[in-house]
Amino acid sequence: MKRRLLGATALTLFAGFTGAAYADFTLNILHINDFHSRFDPITGSDSNCDAETDAKGECFGGIARLKTIIDETRAGIEADGGNTLLLSAGDNFQGSLYYTTYKSKVVSDFFNQMKFDVVATGNHEFDDGPAEFLKFIEAAKFPIIGGNFDVTRDPSLSGKIKGSIVVEVGGEKIGIIGATAEDTPEIASTDDIEFYDVIQYVRGASEALDAAGVNKIILLSHIGYTVDMQVAAALPLVDVIVGGHSHTLLSNTDEKAAGPYPTLVKNPEGVEVPVVQANQYGKYLGDIAITWDDTGKVIKAEGQPYLIDASAKADEAFAAQLADLAGPIADLTSEVIGSTTEKLEGAREVCRVQECSMGNLLADAILDRVADQGATIAFQNSGGIRSSIDAGEITVGDVLTVLPFSNTLATVQINGGEVIEALENGVSDVENGAGRFSQVAGLKYSFDLKKPVGERISDVLVKGEGDTWVPIDEDATYTIVTNNYVRGGGDGFGTFAEGENPYDFGPPLEQVLADYIAKLGGEYTPYTDGRITEIK
Repeated sequence: MKRRLLGATALTLFAGFTGAAYADFTLNILHINDFHSRFDPITGSDSNCDAETDAKGECFGGIARLKTIIDETRAGIEADGGNTLLLSAGDNFQGSLYYTTYKSKVVSDFFNQMKFDVVATGNHEFDDGPAEFLKFIEAAKFPIIGGNFDVTRDPSLSGKIKGSIVVEVGGEKIGIIGATAEDTPEIASTDDIEFYDVIQYVRGASEALDAAGVNKIILLSHIGYTVDMQVAAALPLVDVIVGGHSHTLLSNTDEKAAGPYPTLVKNPEGVEVPVVQANQYGKYLGDIAITWDDTGKVIKAEGQPYLIDASAKADEAFAAQLADLAGPIADLTSEVIGSTTEKLEGAREVCRVQECSMGNLLADAILDRVADQGATIAFQNSGGIRSSIDAGEITVGDVLTVLPFSNTLATVQINGGEVIEALENGVSDVENGAGRFSQVAGLKYSFDLKKPVGERISDVLVKGEGDTWVPIDEDATYTIVTNNYVRGGGDGFGTFAEGENPYDFGPPLEQVLADYIAKLGGEYTPYTDGRITEIK
């Protein structure tokens, strides 16, 4: 039990060593997070990469390149007598036509071949309900962990997933604890599965591992960078956190990074805990080398995320498998529905914090579809926007990559005060890049992140006569159009779930978007117009 044994005498003895301690142990943790079934390469703006652009060497990621980098990195470390673990921090489902077509099977098939050691549960693993998650668990040749949720009330999942496991690497026992975002029931289809406080769960799990004599503990989490740092600061027994959920790029060289790799956070005993994350979509492979001394104290943490660009050769076997899988969906994806004169911005780091051109297009499109039914306000959760579209042709495949969730059009009636309440929910977790941030149409609003949650919204305006804008009437009834997920209370929008005259009637959002672009003549010019304003 490492922290209890590391007393003053032990510290003095350790300080006297001039070289590496005899029992020092180094482990290279290779990791990805938020892969989202992006099996094909992506552009620099994370949209689909066509074959011509990829041939020019301008694209990134792709499962075939990722396989090559993982194999080469593992082989190099192990050839030098080193130790490795390959981890995924969750959200491997959803985000491409591969998942839409083949569901969890395509993920388990490739991940099994890549020989992942441990995979965490992400919130998107519940998008198609516990039944699809169970298929993934049963097909996987690697353990899938998730600790802070209770599956005992779901007979299909009960006993199928553990909260923590112990693996042996290089003769050492490594404890790995899983944790998933607490708000998963609000953003996925979890049915009867209950989620609990992350810190409390990890505290108990780490204490149990420590009591069992496991003095090297990794938290493999899908809770977001901010929460990871909170956990590191609160708990004394977690040695390293490998995270996901917030799609965060950490780097010591990229000026766009959210923080250093690793980010070091002092725990209650003043020990620095390394926190790492590797962006998204298989664009990077994280590689953090952790060295423990013989008491289980981390004495070194160094590494970097590797950008997987065109210099990485695609694994030939994986490329061939992808070509076979792509065949049945090729005709659908290649159908052109229009064009855009400029890039349609759908990146999560943009659309989850401010007005974005993809959000405007989607909100405008759904509002236009039901304007003749009296709808005057549209809400589009930014979490439902999964990609940008570059300038040029827009294909069905592009649209389905942006909108992969098979959501349909829905309407509901609420009063103006409840509209404001919904907007407050939208900006309640901007700091963590939550998908509830609201893109809108028929509405203008301002928000101030310096104010407390629940008091951030101001200057809410709705369309008046002609092109005028007037303050929203908190007592008036408004017909809202959104998608069926948000209308049903997803992403924390309980206001809509409790509204009057709900109607989830379809059609699918991808069809609404295609019809809207056709109505505009087939060519669209992206824009923002100041409908959302952040007060600095």
